[in-house]
Amino acid sequence: MRSKAALLVVLSALAGVNGCKGKPADQPVANSKPKLGIRPHGDETLQPDLSKTPAELKKVYDYIDEHIDDHVENLQKWIQQPSISNSGEGIPESAEMVKGFFDKLGCQQTRVYDVGITEYGSPGNPVVYAKCDEGAPKTLVIYWMYDTMPVTQPENWVAPPFEARLVDGATAGLNPAYKKVLIGRGATNSKGPQMSQLNALMSMKATMGKLPVNLIFVAEGDEERMDIGLRKFVKDHPDLFKGSDAMLMFGVQAESGGAGIMGGSEGCVYVELTTSGKSWGRGPIQSDIHGSNKRSVDSPAWRHMKMLASLVSDDGNTPQIKGFFDNMAPLNEGEIKKLKDSSSKVDLAVAAKNLGVGKFISDDPFTMLKMARYGTSFNLDGIWGGNMYAGGAGAILPNKITSKHNFRYIPNMNGLDIVKKLRAQLDHNGYKDVEVKLIGDVPWSKMSYDSDIARAITKTYTDFGIPYATPADGESILGGYWPSYLFSNGPTGEKIAPVAMPIAGGAAGHGGRAHAANEYFIIEGAGKVYGMAGAEKSVATIVYNYANAGAQPTKSPNQ
Repeated sequence: MRSKAALLVVLSALAGVNGCKGKPADQPVANSKPKLGIRPHGDETLQPDLSKTPAELKKVYDYIDEHIDDHVENLQKWIQQPSISNSGEGIPESAEMVKGFFDKLGCQQTRVYDVGITEYGSPGNPVVYAKCDEGAPKTLVIYWMYDTMPVTQPENWVAPPFEARLVDGATAGLNPAYKKVLIGRGATNSKGPQMSQLNALMSMKATMGKLPVNLIFVAEGDEERMDIGLRKFVKDHPDLFKGSDAMLMFGVQAESGGAGIMGGSEGCVYVELTTSGKSWGRGPIQSDIHGSNKRSVDSPAWRHMKMLASLVSDDGNTPQIKGFFDNMAPLNEGEIKKLKDSSSKVDLAVAAKNLGVGKFISDDPFTMLKMARYGTSFNLDGIWGGNMYAGGAGAILPNKITSKHNFRYIPNMNGLDIVKKLRAQLDHNGYKDVEVKLIGDVPWSKMSYDSDIARAITKTYTDFGIPYATPADGESILGGYWPSYLFSNGPTGEKIAPVAMPIAGGAAGHGGRAHAANEYFIIEGAGKVYGMAGAEKSVATIVYNYANAGAQPTKSPNQ
C-alpha cells in the first residue's frame, strides 16, 4: 500500500510538470460535491412572522436557508455513525464525535467522562460535557442523548438504517406532500431534533459573533438503558451545573402541525425475568438439550410462559400484581379538561394509522388519550432462549428463558416499590425460583411552566403560527420518560443531587417512528409542518427569546 501511494504521488507530480490542463494554482478549485438541493421552505403554508423578528435574528434565518444543504449533511454524517447503547456498537466513537461538535461550536470546556460502574452493576456509557462561556447573564443547559435503539427488523426498512438516505414522503410511507424525508435510526430519537439545535447555535454564532446565552451541554449514551450512566454522572459531578438557570429539552411538532411543551416525565422501571432449569430444579439444568426429550423432561420455557400469564389479565393489558395501582395521584380538573378538549380533535383511525397499529385498546378518544398520557403499563419488550434462528428447524429444549419488561408509572408511584411487589406476586403465584434483575429505574418528575424558558417556547410557537396547548402549572400529564428527575426543580419521585432548574422543551419540525422501522425526520416541510430549516429557526428564536426575557434568571440550588 505504501509503495502504491508513493507511485501515485510521483505520477501526479509528473502530470503537473508535463502540462496537464487544469485551473491555475492561484485559482480555487470548484467544489465538485453535488448539492442536495434542499428547499428551506419546502411546501410549507406557514412561516415565522418576520414583522416581529429582530434584525439580527433575521440574519440567522437567512444564514440557515443558505447553509441548509450542509446542515442536512451534518445530520446524515451523525446518523451514519451507529451509536447503539444496548450492544455498545459505536458508542466510544459517537461520544468523541459529539465532543467534536461542541469543540466546533467553540466551547472552552469539552470532555468525555468515563462514569465507571453504576449502582445497577453495569458500566455506564460515557457522558459528554461541554461549557461555552459567552459572558452572558444567563446560562442555559441543553440535554442530549447520543445513543439509539438497535435495529431489530432490517428487512422492514425502505433504506438501510445507517445510510441516512433522503426519500420522498410516499417512499417513506408518509404524506406524499413531503418531498424530502430522511430515513435512519436516530432520525427523530433524537439526532434530528438535536442536530437542528446545534446547526441553529452554529448559525447564531456565525452571524451574531457570539451566543446570547452561556451554554452547558450534557450528552448521555445511556438513555435507552435507563440513563444509568447519566444518573451516576450527575450524582458524582453536581458542581458542573453551578450557575445554570434553566434547561432546554429538544422537541418536535406533531404530524398535525401542533406542538407542546415538555419538562416533566413519567416513571419507568425496567427488569429482566429469568426462568432456568437450574433454579427450578426441573428440566435441563446445565445447557439446552435435544427437543425430543420434551416427552420425558419438564420445560423451563413453558413454565416461563405460564409465569408471565399469571401476572397480567387475559387480554394482557392490566397488571395482576397486588398493590400495583397503590399511590396513583389522580388527575386534577384542569388536566381532565385538557384531555377532553384534546380528545375532541382526535380521529382514532388516523392516529392508529400514523402509529402503525391496527387499533387502540379503547375506542373512546378520551379514554385512549388518558391511557396514553397518564396511564400505567407492564410491557413485554422481548424474550429469548433456545433456537433463535428464523425459519428452518432444529429441536431444542431450552434450559433458560429470559424476558425483558418495562413498567410505566405515574406520580406518586415508586419504581423500586413496584419491583418489590412483583417479587412478592411471583412468590405468591408459586414462582419463587424465577430471577428478577433490576436493569434501572427512572423516577417521575413534575414541572412548572411558569418560567422564562417555557415562555420563550410559547412565544416562538405564536410567532411561527404553531398551535399549542398551554400546559397547566405542575402538570402531571406525561406520556414518555426521560431523566427529568435529575435536573428538575419541581416535585420528583427521587432527588439524588443538588441540581435543580426549570425545564422546558419544544421546537418546530417533525419526525416519527421512534424505536420502529423507517424512523424519519422531515427535511422539507409541507402544509403546517416545518422542515429542518424551520426547526433550526425555531431553536434560534427560543434561545434568543430566553436570552432577552425581561425577568432576571431565577436562582436555584445550582448557584
